[in-house]
Amino acid sequence: MTVIMDGKSCADKIIEKIKSEVVQYDKKPTLAVILIGNNHASSIYVANKQKKADYIGFNSILINLPYDVSENNLLEQIYKLNDNPDVNAILVQLPLPKTINQQKILEAIDPIKDVDCFTSYNFGWLALGYNPYVVPCTPKGIIRLTDEYKIDLEGKNIIVIGRSNIVGKPLSLLLEQRNATVTVAHSKTKNLTALSSSQDIVISAVGIPDFITTEYIKEGAVVIDVGINRTDKGITGDVKFDEVKDKASFITPVPKGIGPMTIAMLMENTLELFKIQHSFIN
Repeated sequence: MTVIMDGKSCADKIIEKIKSEVVQYDKKPTLAVILIGNNHASSIYVANKQKKADYIGFNSILINLPYDVSENNLLEQIYKLNDNPDVNAILVQLPLPKTINQQKILEAIDPIKDVDCFTSYNFGWLALGYNPYVVPCTPKGIIRLTDEYKIDLEGKNIIVIGRSNIVGKPLSLLLEQRNATVTVAHSKTKNLTALSSSQDIVISAVGIPDFITTEYIKEGAVVIDVGINRTDKGITGDVKFDEVKDKASFITPVPKGIGPMTIAMLMENTLELFKIQHSFIN
């Protein structure tokens, strides 16, 4: 019988644990989010992050800049947050306008305040197999959810479909640290269906609605859907859920799968950075 992996329930437990810890501190962790423009999806996502931060007891700062903001003005905002000792975590909501050099902006974040491991400093430590200040939120959430359901990653053949710096690449590194054998696939991968259908675990982060069908899945595989796609029918993932679920042993839904885990990890990372900066942990 297929197990539907309840990311929301797992995330809620993590949030409650963080909330119970935060009350112990006289000073509260502060998360600053920079949002460019008024993209509806990004605005909702940021609002959900702020709501969760407020519930936990964090201080939250939202800096909403116009879509035509200059690169220099955006950098100035980041430098101010870097210099503010009361700000513990900085997140620049992606994507940025094409007129702005995204990597230049991300590199401007102080690594000790880089809550999603976007800087080359933190990502480099991750790539070398050492500990960055914090691990990227979505990949960390995926690993945590597999732990919650006692899915052993060691020795498993895992395909990650999508090679972005936000999900695919860092996730493959974390999986390798768990002694999995990882294949990273993408739009140029040949015979993707045959390759995917031989894997023990299939993780899709391509951002294409209903991209993963039963042909991509072998019987009893674990299926993790990272996609959040807004369509005329509402929010859907990369996986054709109703078709694939009967073939999988474990599967994440969309919504209430990886999305809530990502936000929970953002909150956990904020707390971890706060503790590092205040020497509560080594």
